[in-house]
Amino acid sequence: MNNKKKVLIIGAGLAGSDAAFFLAENGIEIVLAECKKLKKGPAQSLHTFGELVCTNSLKSMDPNSGHGLLKTEMEKLNSLVLEVGKKHAVPAGSALAVDRVAFSKEISIILETHENITVINEDVSDPILLAKKHNCEFTIIASGPLTTDNLSSWIKDVITGEDLHFYDSIAPIVDADSLDLEKLYFKDRYEDVEEEKIPDYLNAPLNKEEYESFVAELIKADKVPAASFEDANYFEACLPVDLMAQRGVDTLRFSCMKPVGLEDANGKRAYAVVQLRRENLAGEAYNLVGFQNRLTYSEQVRVFKMIPGFENASFPHLGSVHRNTFLNSRKLLNEDMSSREFPRLYFAGQITGVEGYTESAAMGLYVATQILRKIRGKDAISFPKDTAIGALVNYIMTQEKPRPSNINFGLLPPVTLERHQRRDRKNRKKYKKEIAATRARKSFDDFFDVGIF
Repeated sequence: MNNKKKVLIIGAGLAGSDAAFFLAENGIEIVLAECKKLKKGPAQSLHTFGELVCTNSLKSMDPNSGHGLLKTEMEKLNSLVLEVGKKHAVPAGSALAVDRVAFSKEISIILETHENITVINEDVSDPILLAKKHNCEFTIIASGPLTTDNLSSWIKDVITGEDLHFYDSIAPIVDADSLDLEKLYFKDRYEDVEEEKIPDYLNAPLNKEEYESFVAELIKADKVPAASFEDANYFEACLPVDLMAQRGVDTLRFSCMKPVGLEDANGKRAYAVVQLRRENLAGEAYNLVGFQNRLTYSEQVRVFKMIPGFENASFPHLGSVHRNTFLNSRKLLNEDMSSREFPRLYFAGQITGVEGYTESAAMGLYVATQILRKIRGKDAISFPKDTAIGALVNYIMTQEKPRPSNINFGLLPPVTLERHQRRDRKNRKKYKKEIAATRARKSFDDFFDVGIF
């Protein structure tokens, strides 16, 4: 008789993929339910797992940054997302950006061929019944921001009693061969160009007249209207570029089109700059950094061709707007992300109220560790609040009003500076980050070394 414990995981995005791999590697049988081969979501384009929908960047690798700190903890938990991400990395300065097609394909192969994972193609409408059907003791809902209507209805009817969501949007991708490189230049922000090294970012400079005309057209352009039954509640850190333009003519110059640190070879600073980041190692396509938007497809082509060098641009993928679904975790879940009403039912990833690729994967790992402890007869465990994962959990479990957040040092407990550090106003912020990061790494190492599984 097979006495292995079984876990049903719904959703093979980043959270579901990391959770499935973690548990399978620890000898747990997994039933992984994914419906992409039956029908893709409105923002999805691949049939494979771990699809990066909005951008190909997994953010900073700097160990003293919030995202770098989170990656350090994820690596200790044997994150499949990070392992495959590094294997398929493309140049992006200090950030980890990936060839999203190769990345997704390899994650699918690893999970589909794992001896402890059974993949089923199903649009789940009742997680509890499906778990019983496959004799699964625990269930993880990791359906992410693109939760299907069937599952959303079940969550609303059985778990939340209300539909909480906000909007996110996707940046367009441009064909490299369609760009006029005579009008563009390679330069990484703040970094000097090394001899024989091509910088990771391509830049399109705009003068004052070009910039103001571009902003005016962004504002005038036809937009895709929100569905009549949904409120457009955007995530503040990922606003559509056209919405930012409406906040003031100079808003973009101080955000995604900031020219600081992007001087050309002659040391000249443009009035504004559009940055492009490679989609793959071959540099066959670039995504427009920070240019998620609500414009109709035809208007995107018209307006973005106003960018210098884009006059004959071809766009393999254009931007779009989609709904992101998330829970009021503080109200509905226990600290280990299990449902208060159904203790063997867990939620992981963006649906819990975090925002971002690595944050979602980290929450998948967090829930997987909690279930592994339960299977091994141990109680749930609290991650230290001065670690990146612990800070994320603490954030979503203490917010009176749910508001998705990326990892950032503002979520960690404050640090104390020495007198000379407090007086050094120029470097004070840097000192705080270094101290918080050092403290977090030690705290997680001590926590991990005790044997949390």
